[in-house]
Amino acid sequence: MAVHTSVSSQGNRGKGIGLGLAVGSAIAFGGSGVAAKPLIEAGLDPLHVVWLRVTGAALVMLPLAVRHRALLRTRPALLAGFGLLGVAGVQAFYFASISRIPVGVALLVEYLAPALVLGWVRFVQRRPVTRAAALGVVLAVGGLACVVEVWSGLSFDAVGLLLALAAACCQVGYFVLSDQGSALGDDAPDPLGVIAYGLLVGAVVLTVVARPWGMDWAVLAHTAAMNGADVPAWLLLAWIVLIATVVAYVTGVVSVRRLSPQVAGVVACLEAVIATVLAWVLLGEHLSAPQIVGGAVVLLGAFIAQSSAPAKSSPEPVAAGGPERELSARGTAA
Repeated sequence: MAVHTSVSSQGNRGKGIGLGLAVGSAIAFGGSGVAAKPLIEAGLDPLHVVWLRVTGAALVMLPLAVRHRALLRTRPALLAGFGLLGVAGVQAFYFASISRIPVGVALLVEYLAPALVLGWVRFVQRRPVTRAAALGVVLAVGGLACVVEVWSGLSFDAVGLLLALAAACCQVGYFVLSDQGSALGDDAPDPLGVIAYGLLVGAVVLTVVARPWGMDWAVLAHTAAMNGADVPAWLLLAWIVLIATVVAYVTGVVSVRRLSPQVAGVVACLEAVIATVLAWVLLGEHLSAPQIVGGAVVLLGAFIAQSSAPAKSSPEPVAAGGPERELSARGTAA
């Protein structure tokens, strides 16, 4: 009995630590857009901010890439997919979108990704989905209609909304790609190694696209305005690279290993809430009551779509997955 109690206590402590790490990861991820927007408004191109974030994080995580160098031989497609879609694509479109629309709105649009995954599964792969998952899609789409206020002819910049939707589509691409490894069990690649190489691939791709040699580097030597307060630009960049990327990814990986994907999915939804609250407080980006309600519905729908069990006739997970898919759902978004 004593041994059983000890094991149970250790398990509870492990889950408690995992929950704390998941919340910390959501907070870290949620602050990336709030820190990036002042840099963009100070004169940096959104692509240049993304390049600085990805390249800085890739350099920090380079030792992990060396440690997991066997992935280059065993999982080149997964690494390329994560780098192109999960890192370069999602972040470039997301940062471009927040230069035109509020941070909270952009992130809520991205939370359509789990619903879009189900659309891919049902209509492209022609696999059945559960009724609960379908309900999640309906809720997410309906909530998004409230967020963008469709009754007023879209209250936000249409291009900005399309850029946010493109970020969500990039997430879907990585979800579909990483599904190939969902049944590998113990042979699945280490998520930290995938992240490290994904950042390296993303840095290379973004170097070609963003052309950082044309960046206005002087912006980083000055301050950026954050809702009337002047903040050193280098401090905002340090937060984006070290906290909102490196720390957020690492804590996210560890938390998912200690928690079930369903529980981690619930905590992941905090990211959009945190981003919206931080943007409200630090950037003065206020949302109306219908938009707040719509955002809550989007998150509820995204969670249901992501965590619903697959139909019995479906041999593979439909809306949930292992650590790599859970990480991409959260980490790359912000």
